[in-house]
Amino acid sequence: MEKFIFWLNCSRAFALPLTIMSWLVVFLFSLKAGGNFLNGLLALIGISLAHLAGNLADDYIDYGILSKDEKLMNSAVRSKCCYIRDGSVTLDDILKMIVLFSSIALLIGVFLFFRSGIGVIWLTILGGILTISYAKFSMVGLSEVVIGLLFGPFMFEGVYYVMKKAFSYEVFILSIAVVMFTLAFLYVHTLLDFDSDQTSYKRTLCCRVGDKNRALIILIIFYILGYLSVGYFGFLIKNYVIYFTFLTVPIAINVFKLIKKYNEDKLFKLHINWWNLPLDNWETIKKQGTETFYFVLFQARNLMMWFCVILCICILL
Repeated sequence: MEKFIFWLNCSRAFALPLTIMSWLVVFLFSLKAGGNFLNGLLALIGISLAHLAGNLADDYIDYGILSKDEKLMNSAVRSKCCYIRDGSVTLDDILKMIVLFSSIALLIGVFLFFRSGIGVIWLTILGGILTISYAKFSMVGLSEVVIGLLFGPFMFEGVYYVMKKAFSYEVFILSIAVVMFTLAFLYVHTLLDFDSDQTSYKRTLCCRVGDKNRALIILIIFYILGYLSVGYFGFLIKNYVIYFTFLTVPIAINVFKLIKKYNEDKLFKLHINWWNLPLDNWETIKKQGTETFYFVLFQARNLMMWFCVILCICILL
């Protein structure tokens, strides 16, 4: 169990709740429309394993670049590939886990193919390729596009397909609404990693902008698109209770303010309140000296979580 938890931490399982909550939104929508429960549950396991494999692959490629240049390694934030840098695992260990997670996800995809149809195969193959090669896409500034596809239309239409054996325009709009908050979380991560990403020549979206403060405008665009899309989704399905998701707007504003503060001072003093929770593995993070980095990141994650929780409740009403 200890080894299992260790690998969950290495594969950044703290971000897994985003995957689960995204899945839960479309799962409940599909279930309410008469979808197959077991197929939806199996889809979650496959998607989660693919997500963890993608996170490990990202670190595998990043460390390969950083380790070639001591300057790059020293300039990277302390949280970057920390479990490799401290000697806890080797690159071969990581590669084995990537293969393990990916293989199980692929087997689930094959099983769902026999239960739901050919669409599963195409979604599994394309999704798997995009997941494993995410870090490569990130280097050329396409990380947001890949995540947008994987956690948006691919996941939502995929779950709906295995549960209902069909695709849906309403589900597509729903996927855009939710994925904007997932993209915002990813974008916050790249903003926090801005300095080390620039020194390692990554071409993330915010690195292309070239200025951390100007890059914040794109974060605002993600949030605006998310709220506009969920408003349109509520109109499409004639469920105006959906508009309660707008209660999360103050949290989005707080995330924006925290990143501005982090840009000015990476070690700014934290004021933790109950609404900032949960903060995963907080004592360990404090020992590593990366609490401001993860505090801001967790706030972006928690915003997405609250948005999805409210959305799930509204779908069921």
